[in-house]
Amino acid sequence: MITISEVGPRDGVQSLDFLVDLDIKKRWVAAEAAAGVREIEVGSFVNYKRLPQMQDTAALVDFALGIPGLCVAVLVPNLRGAQTAVAAGVHKLSVPVSASETHSRNNVNRTHDQMIEEVRAIRALVDDQPEGARPSIEVGVATAFGCTMEGHVPERTVVALAERLMEAGASEVGLSDTTGYADPGMIRSRVTAVQRAVGAGNITGVHLHNTRGLGLANALAALECGLTTLDASLGGLGGCPFAPGASGNIVTEDLVFMLEAMGHATDIDLPALIEVRKALAADLPGSPLYGFVADAGLPLDFAPPSEAASLAGTQA
Repeated sequence: MITISEVGPRDGVQSLDFLVDLDIKKRWVAAEAAAGVREIEVGSFVNYKRLPQMQDTAALVDFALGIPGLCVAVLVPNLRGAQTAVAAGVHKLSVPVSASETHSRNNVNRTHDQMIEEVRAIRALVDDQPEGARPSIEVGVATAFGCTMEGHVPERTVVALAERLMEAGASEVGLSDTTGYADPGMIRSRVTAVQRAVGAGNITGVHLHNTRGLGLANALAALECGLTTLDASLGGLGGCPFAPGASGNIVTEDLVFMLEAMGHATDIDLPALIEVRKALAADLPGSPLYGFVADAGLPLDFAPPSEAASLAGTQA
């Protein structure tokens, strides 16, 4: 089973130059969950002067927690954000720690050493909560494949940072192609190197962008390395506002189509997901949505793995 983690309500919305109404976000989250998406990053607890698009995150978290079976995730850049998120009752904390020091200072105003201490403090906060109320802590190693400010980021820097983050208390680490620099070869090399360093069970996901058209190829390379969680954004909305030129998340509906066509179960109702995209396009007129499946439609003989297996059994 492959888990698609929808990041559009956070990563997609934060890059827009206008505020999206809370009711639109609620409809979006509810509709994706109804289509079978099991994990959604609904927002971030950040300085709202820098990202006013995230000022209603607490309200959206409260709404999303009422949806049965949905893992509610948020991004938190520091202990203060984690405190707010834990109080809100989220299931998963996503903490960005940039492999590029320059990006780290621009993104969260922290050095590597300072972010390691933030992760330690967040771990202590989570451990202090009652059992059953402790969110997981996924630390995303941002700019893990390159940086628009520094250029090349050495693989050894990424591996060393991942080791330090696990020692500091991360539940797991993930690799983020924040600036769209990755290619399949880099994915295989860096994922494998981090797996060797921290254990394959401590890196299960990647956050990839389609900035240079390699998003799905990179996702496939990650799957071949054994990863089971892939971030994506409906309609490809998003990108990092603090990394110049970093645009274009993987398109959720295109990713689901590729996986299902290859026989990988996602438990997502793809026709229903395409309808969610249509509704979002109507709610966000003028906002660019990307991808191919929604425009081209599904092949006449398309069937998700569960249906295909059922049909094969019937024919036998």
